[in-house]
Amino acid sequence: MKLLDLTLATPAGNLACDEALLNSAEAGHGGEILRFWEPREYFVVVGYANPVETEVRVAACAAKKVPIFRRCSGGGTVLQGPGCLNYTLILQIAKISPLASISGTNQFIMEQNRKAIESEVRSRMPDAGIAVQGHTDLTLVTRHLSPVTPRKFSGNSQRRHQRYLLFHGTFLLDFELPLVAELLRMPSRQPDYRNRRGHADFLVNLNLPAARLKHVLGGIWNAAETLREVPDGEVQKLVTEKYSTPGWNFKF
Repeated sequence: MKLLDLTLATPAGNLACDEALLNSAEAGHGGEILRFWEPREYFVVVGYANPVETEVRVAACAAKKVPIFRRCSGGGTVLQGPGCLNYTLILQIAKISPLASISGTNQFIMEQNRKAIESEVRSRMPDAGIAVQGHTDLTLVTRHLSPVTPRKFSGNSQRRHQRYLLFHGTFLLDFELPLVAELLRMPSRQPDYRNRRGHADFLVNLNLPAARLKHVLGGIWNAAETLREVPDGEVQKLVTEKYSTPGWNFKF
């Protein structure tokens, strides 16, 4: 697997890059990739099928000049910005493997990521543990609290083609969490473990250095070789024709 640590200048460019990497792999170029990127500004990203007005406080975003985008994968709506670490996996789909189904992919990748970061978390928070909840959430569980209440620090989603899939997500490291409640509504679909908690009681920062998470994730995915060629033309085409257009970002 090749490693790409690349943050482009705009949110649209970063979202387009993920899709371009998937399309390139599907076309027979690039192969399996682990990408990291770190947002430089605040912006909202809705999942592919999310209705914007249902999930986002649109007027509040406009007042704060926080733009709204739509990604090509499913899942819920998130607020991105400084203090987040994003990762992207481009993986080949083998017929006889955990990646052959949506649920198998979720289970396999989330368990890999959990194993990668658990020791790093415990070295700094001995009473804490990491759990996979709600299919594609990673949560922090502090055992000395009673009752034990998992709090989410990573959400993830996927998009599948015939030969390759895109699986990407975000780690909350040192994010301005109060902004989430200001700019996002309560999600229309919630995992059971959330128990209808508001954003402030549900989300948590890991307070870990991004460099350490990149290191352990790169290790467990065996991403040692740097990707030298990025499909820049495809990225720009997707930015211009898709991710910068109201027709895409506000299609629902």
